[in-house]
Amino acid sequence: MIEFSVGDGVAEIVLYAPHKLNVLDEAGLAELSAVYDEAGAAVSAGTVRALLIRGEGRAFCAGRDIAGVDGANDDARGYLEELLTPLLQKMAAFPAPTFAAAQGACLGVGLGLLIATDVVYVAENAKFGSPFGNLGATLDSGGHWLFTETLGAHRTLDLIYSSELISGADAVAAGLFSRALPAEELLDFTRAAAAKAAAGPTQAFIASKTLVAAIRRERLGLWDAVVLENEAQVALSATADYAEGFAAFTAKRKPGFTGK
Repeated sequence: MIEFSVGDGVAEIVLYAPHKLNVLDEAGLAELSAVYDEAGAAVSAGTVRALLIRGEGRAFCAGRDIAGVDGANDDARGYLEELLTPLLQKMAAFPAPTFAAAQGACLGVGLGLLIATDVVYVAENAKFGSPFGNLGATLDSGGHWLFTETLGAHRTLDLIYSSELISGADAVAAGLFSRALPAEELLDFTRAAAAKAAAGPTQAFIASKTLVAAIRRERLGLWDAVVLENEAQVALSATADYAEGFAAFTAKRKPGFTGK
């Protein structure tokens, strides 16, 4: 079950199956995709300028719901290629800043949801890794990319071969995610960060989101990245928020950004 609400410019999406650690089956992925469509429409309508995703209960998302799945006849391709990957791509391209608050188990699909989110705050006791060797399966949802990109090949394969899980504190120390916080502070902190972004110059934030994605995707060098930055800045100079920011600086007052 997925819950969706909007308040003060922030869309909040909640994975709400705490008794199952928020695992996601095919229907859950389809529902989550539809909710992101709804949130995207709210961005277009001007009622949403940031998004927060979280999981209710002890875990963010412990992965795929494999209860009742027959491993001998599992449609892994259908689950991954037809449902999960399009959802992760949709999340990564969401047209507003996105935030995640992640506690407890963040595995498999749950890890993928975090990879596809702009800013990820985790509880110090969150858990990450690849326990899939116990199933005769391998890490999916972009986990190989994230771990190899950040931890290097040796540590990545160590985690996969050992099925060892690392804490949220260790994950942040290794550079996997944004910040680690005590579990009792996580949600309030993330909500405040999302609200601050929603009140900011969101077109400028999306320009940075696009730039970072291009730099990572294309492995751009310094001067190629500068060219893209220049183009983004020129485009932003025609926006109302750009004019407001400069006017507020000159007047020594707080800017009132509208996302336009």
